[in-house]
Amino acid sequence: MPGGEIILHGRALLANLTEPTQVFFEQAVGTVVFASPTKLTVVVPEGASGDSITVTTPHGSTSVAFTLASLLAENLHPVANPAVDEAGNIYVTFSGSRGQSVPTSLFRIDDESTLRPIPAEIMNPTGLALDATGNLYISSRNDGAVYRLSTAGDLSTYAEGMGVATGLAFDELGYLYVGDRSGTIFKIAPDRQIFVFATIEPSVAAYHLAFSPNGNLYVSGPTASSNDAVYEIDPHGVVTPFFTHLGRPQGLAFDLTGNLYVAASWRGRRGIVRITPEKQASFVISGTNLVGLAFDPHHALVLATNSAAYFLPWSIPGFTFTPELPEP
Repeated sequence: MPGGEIILHGRALLANLTEPTQVFFEQAVGTVVFASPTKLTVVVPEGASGDSITVTTPHGSTSVAFTLASLLAENLHPVANPAVDEAGNIYVTFSGSRGQSVPTSLFRIDDESTLRPIPAEIMNPTGLALDATGNLYISSRNDGAVYRLSTAGDLSTYAEGMGVATGLAFDELGYLYVGDRSGTIFKIAPDRQIFVFATIEPSVAAYHLAFSPNGNLYVSGPTASSNDAVYEIDPHGVVTPFFTHLGRPQGLAFDLTGNLYVAASWRGRRGIVRITPEKQASFVISGTNLVGLAFDPHHALVLATNSAAYFLPWSIPGFTFTPELPEP
């Protein structure tokens, strides 16, 4: 993504200090922040385009394939994952600061990449989740409620009293889990009975929830520490740290093979970190201000920063529980 750092390995990448090496993303020039004869660290410029990078030195030039995220929509304010339905429609928010009222707080990006406002008056919409019939569930960290937007466009209150309601996720049985960032994970049955499922350390921002193919719930919640964890919660509500040493971990998603993707800082870099079931981590996407992600059904990732949404081709399909829910 623009603003992210990439690392290029090669030979004779730096001739000398008086003959600079340049890195081109089509016509835009990247900023080289580290250079040696065998390695370059480059910041992707805002005007980057194309599918290759060209490195030019006094000895010549060479190109390498590169996948760049494309901008879908800007002037947004997501604070968690976007949501993507089976038709490829993308749902994003303008969440705003706590208690801020805005003319439109919920949007849909259609398959033609057109941003369309959704007439739903929800203050500080935060978490988003879809059921199998396409109904959208939205948490509000302002009033602690979870709202349900039907496929017909009807908005209703689904549950109340969720504290500072943030992350949302469905399990395979149709239970909806809600993260109250003050320290509680709630579990809402299909008949809307509410249970306390687990408690974890409070977050300064939000809880982000995602279910793994193994049936366990994973939760991130940034604190004031620079060494935060993603937690794994089994079906009995037992909480264990899954992976630590992350900075401000936020949105979570799983692919079909059980790899966890988390928007976080790791080893001094910001982007999307992929963590295998064996807890092996690697950087797969570099970008700044990332708060969430979602898998698109057409083999792509939708990335959310704190002000925009991006589209990135991706070969591995995502995983999600989308149970059938009874009508209330």
